[in-house]
Amino acid sequence: MNPTVGIAVILTVLQVAHCQMIKDLSACLLGQSLRVDCRYENKTSNPLTYEFSITKDNRKHVIHSTISVSENIYRSRANVTMHKNLVCLYLQSFTNSDEGVYTCELKATNDYTGNQIKNITVIKDKLEKCAGFSLLIQNTSWLLLLLLSLPLLQAVDFVSL
Repeated sequence: MNPTVGIAVILTVLQVAHCQMIKDLSACLLGQSLRVDCRYENKTSNPLTYEFSITKDNRKHVIHSTISVSENIYRSRANVTMHKNLVCLYLQSFTNSDEGVYTCELKATNDYTGNQIKNITVIKDKLEKCAGFSLLIQNTSWLLLLLLSLPLLQAVDFVSL
């Protein structure tokens, strides 16, 4: 086999084997809490592991993780929720001392192509408030149900007149 063809085949297999890809990382304020949304595309049913960390003063601090151990200073203030293609970090009592570069790291079980990593710089005074309708967008079935029920609600109003 030609070595060039062999390398091309290996690269193609690695690209196809890639099980997840982080599409977007965003941050916003939800009351006094920081919310970091890590949206991803998952091409496998294998379990997903994650790690949220912050880099401050050139030192990495693990906030919440299924990959490694979280640091004590964040353990009681942080929790993570997972929805379809979305992992959300909530950090309670967010202050200026929590500013830094936040990292979302994802890895699907048995994905040997490596972890997916994305960073976002978080500065409290520059954060926007989380949108009120973002929870509906995360679960599009609620949004679809609402849109489909609007004509029915209008018909009920018309009949009651």
